[in-house]
Amino acid sequence: MKCSVAALLGLLFLGITLGTHAGKAHAQSLTTCASGDRVYTVVGGDTLGGIAYRYSTSWANLASYNHIANPNLIYVNQVICIPGQGSVNNGGHSSPPVSQPPVNPAPTKYYAPVGSGNVFPYGSCTWWANQRYFQLHGVYVPWRTQSEAWQWTARAYQFGWHVSNAPTVGSIIDLQPWVEGAYGGGHVAVVERVLPGGRVIASNMSWGAYPWQVTYVQFAPGPGVTFLSR
Repeated sequence: MKCSVAALLGLLFLGITLGTHAGKAHAQSLTTCASGDRVYTVVGGDTLGGIAYRYSTSWANLASYNHIANPNLIYVNQVICIPGQGSVNNGGHSSPPVSQPPVNPAPTKYYAPVGSGNVFPYGSCTWWANQRYFQLHGVYVPWRTQSEAWQWTARAYQFGWHVSNAPTVGSIIDLQPWVEGAYGGGHVAVVERVLPGGRVIASNMSWGAYPWQVTYVQFAPGPGVTFLSR
């Protein structure tokens, strides 16, 4: 009987101790921003690069500041702290509800909305996306610098192009690094067909076993994927 009572008391003490530590661990896992930060809540269609552009910083800075191990994986309702931006944004955010496509922020200064030629190296995914978009719509993308594939979404915002999480035929699909098979520079292609369920078939160069040929690959909307159009 004495052993049973002692064992019972020991288990009770152990449960209280574990519960206390678990509560502390949970509290420590919650995101809290510094008083001088702005607070942004992620909505559908957001990318870390797009959020960074809106607040005039870089995705690398946000990833480091918020301890985000994979900058291509952010989630709806995740809190992102924007360092050094003055007063806290109490509950509001600059993106629309999940059911609506993202609204483009106004460009901070004037940029010509269309380009005058294809300046990207032949055979690259950026060359093909620019060339194919010109074939379909008669305009080239206007960005020539800071224009690695993963940067196209931020540049589209800057030049006043439409950025969406919903695919349309003829739009440019932009994959962030390491998303759906893209490498560290990201990948761009052009949507040729939208399939039931939202997946797309896109034409590509610099993809797969035949990088110098145009290939057709299926992609899916999701985190790290945006669709760009004029």
